[in-house]
Amino acid sequence: MPGAEESVFVSYAGVDRAWAEWVAWQLREAGHRVELDVWDWRTGDNFVERMDQALRRATAVVALFSNSYFDPARWTHEEWTSIVAGRRRLIPLTIEPLSGSDIPDILTAAIRKDLHGLDEQAAISALRDALDGPTGPLTAPQFPGAAAAPASGEDAPGRRPRLPSGTGVPAVWNAPGRNPHFTGREAMMTRVREGLLGGRQAVVRALHGLGGIGKTQLALEYAHRFASQYDIVWWIDAEQADQIPIHYTELATRLGIARPEAGADHTTRTLLEHLRTRDRWLIVLDNADDPSAFESVLPTGPGHVLITSRNPGWKDIVPSHGLNVFTRSDSVAYLATRIPDIAPQQADALADDLGDLPLALGQAAGVITAGMTPDRYRHLLTGKTAALMANGGPPGYPASLAATVDIATTRLAADHPQAAELLRLAAFLGPDPIPTAWLEAGRDRLATLTVDADDFMWPQTALQPLARSGLAGVDHETFQIHRLTQAIVRDHTSEADATAAEDDVTTLLLTAVTPNDTNAPADWPTWAALTSHLTARLDAAAQHPPLHQTLIRAARYLCVSGQARAGRDLASTLHPAWVTTLGEDHPDTLGIAQYLGHATADLGEYAEGRRIIEDTLERRRRVLGENHADTLQSASDLAATLGRLGEYAEARRMGEDTLERRRRVLGENHPDTLQSATNLATTLGHLGEEEEARRMGEDTLERRRRVLGENHPDTLQSATNLAATLDRLGEYAEARRMGEDTLERRRRVLGENHPNTLQTSINLSATLGHLGEYAEARRMGEDTLERCRRVLGENHPDTLQSANNLATALANLRQLAAAERLLKDVRTRSRRALGENHPATQDCTENLAWVLTALGRPFEAQKLRASGGKAGQRRARRKRR
Repeated sequence: MPGAEESVFVSYAGVDRAWAEWVAWQLREAGHRVELDVWDWRTGDNFVERMDQALRRATAVVALFSNSYFDPARWTHEEWTSIVAGRRRLIPLTIEPLSGSDIPDILTAAIRKDLHGLDEQAAISALRDALDGPTGPLTAPQFPGAAAAPASGEDAPGRRPRLPSGTGVPAVWNAPGRNPHFTGREAMMTRVREGLLGGRQAVVRALHGLGGIGKTQLALEYAHRFASQYDIVWWIDAEQADQIPIHYTELATRLGIARPEAGADHTTRTLLEHLRTRDRWLIVLDNADDPSAFESVLPTGPGHVLITSRNPGWKDIVPSHGLNVFTRSDSVAYLATRIPDIAPQQADALADDLGDLPLALGQAAGVITAGMTPDRYRHLLTGKTAALMANGGPPGYPASLAATVDIATTRLAADHPQAAELLRLAAFLGPDPIPTAWLEAGRDRLATLTVDADDFMWPQTALQPLARSGLAGVDHETFQIHRLTQAIVRDHTSEADATAAEDDVTTLLLTAVTPNDTNAPADWPTWAALTSHLTARLDAAAQHPPLHQTLIRAARYLCVSGQARAGRDLASTLHPAWVTTLGEDHPDTLGIAQYLGHATADLGEYAEGRRIIEDTLERRRRVLGENHADTLQSASDLAATLGRLGEYAEARRMGEDTLERRRRVLGENHPDTLQSATNLATTLGHLGEEEEARRMGEDTLERRRRVLGENHPDTLQSATNLAATLDRLGEYAEARRMGEDTLERRRRVLGENHPNTLQTSINLSATLGHLGEYAEARRMGEDTLERCRRVLGENHPDTLQSANNLATALANLRQLAAAERLLKDVRTRSRRALGENHPATQDCTENLAWVLTALGRPFEAQKLRASGGKAGQRRARRKRR
């Protein structure tokens, strides 16, 4: 090929992969270095990084223009904009007819080469001409009246891609029509294509998953998308395995190899032998249930077999891909395509209600486009799931979700009654994975299940039929039923059976789950599983008094694990219900009120949190007495909240009283006593009694390390507080050492985005600034602020403190205008959230005045200081000392 060798990156939309493979193959054959994502990038690579690197390496980018290529929702949008911005050599090739209006204005001036509508030799010539300029013919022109036959084996799959053709389908073809609304699944489509191209003999791949998950639709899209790469595409409804010889006879007849006098079995053997001798065929076995029934009729030879099934047992026989529900982005994109005027928030909420199940999304779109609002549909979904899921069947699916579930459950009840019983019980749990250990622990106490005492394999013997029927996903530790399947099963359960199932759920949650410590991160996964099932059927759980203490502990778990909003949602639902049924002063009502106040304060709503906590404390004093452990917990919560409100003197008085009582009642080293000591030390520091705060902080940290361990969340809270005290004392190097150690531990124990981890990061960024490491303080401050905004919200006090610290770093780097903008925003938010006289607001006011002075606006700064109060000035000066 004339011209210098190019380093080429092929840019294309996922639906045009067949074209990309053909182009990349031809360019490599011509001696160019070619990078194609599906050939050269590994599973697990960072897609964005690999694309950026490829574009930087390339001397030329071949872009395959199609309508899909210019879809703004695809990554190709970022690719072609990067090409233009980087002024790389762009070689546009059109692979389907496009008008000028289909192409972005910035690209319309680029001269394009059309590949669509050409035969292969003409397309090769056009491709090479596009890269190197015009050339002469590559071969002697063929006589126009006849098509040349390819050399034997030339087009074998896995060796040389065929020129894609948009003019039709193979001569031997019986696949159903293409779904015009097919959306997403690009990663899975790539895995299927890669798998089928992975060998020279017959390559079999199976797609398995729950009913309604979209297995058939993915296989159908594959058949249409890559139709040009096959000479035979034969689609078989394989639900009845004994009918396979009949389907094979139909294919043999189309191929002209069937003898009328031969039987179906003989013709099947003839067809299978024929397929061993030719290439470029695709057999799709749709809805193949029992893998053992197909072992003798799976084709072999240089072709492809694609199987869809609900039964995960296929993975034991052939390489398989488990298909899951849509990603949320795919769900929203699908709904936006089907319902063009749906708002993104509505689409997201509807997808959440439908559990991202493709069949359910299709049905919802059908009903809504026929004259129902999304909000009305969601409302009906809460109480009439089964009836709603019987309507709006989308094209391409043989039955509605309700009918699909009904058929499967009827068969299950007839063939495996124990599995049907387990399905009904699980329908009254939540939609999250259900630990099988719960069943093992509670098997003797569950009245709705018939369990053979000698069946040592139970519950596996009941779970396997559930998995094979496509009604549940099962792994080695859990099983899971889709929320809509659960709802349909519940709707079809009699009142008596439903009551019995709910009683068994209560028994299951009480007897099978016994997490030890809500404060221990090691127990949080167990608490997460339990809480998800408690909250999924909260109305029923709240009416079972034996579950009340478990619900209260679940609220505590949500608070300490950094899920304050979920904790408040749970507590705010339970509290009024229990006030009505139990009374305001019942211990359970007061128990959930405690965590309602706790969660509200953690969300930064300190005044409302104080009101709830004060009311709970007053009731507990009256009902339980001054020195009851629960009363002292409310007193400790109130002292901490007063400190958050900046009322340090009252926080100190209450903190000292509570600490003295806890020492007397619980002992010096009880975790609750140490909690009060930690809070009091923090309050003393805010009052300027730094040495006493340090002494108490060091003592409490040493005790917590001894009692709870180095990495317990409470120990790490003491370490964070002591590091802040050292910072206020000006011992910045030691504050940094302790802050970095604590931050590393909190990241490991709690995670990057836990509110407590963010608190440590906020403090450390300030210490770095005090050490003069302004660039690092800025880097950490920007990262922490972004996380705080995402996790806590724009107006949370910790977010505002993080922004205040970042503004200080910017000012110290002499980026004064940026610091001023940020501080003005923070001050406005702080005044609104905390009030004019809160210490955090005063700190921000003084920092803004300092920046204004540095900008040469001293009179504006003086006026601002006058409005901020002297307390804020003193605190700000101490911070910058």
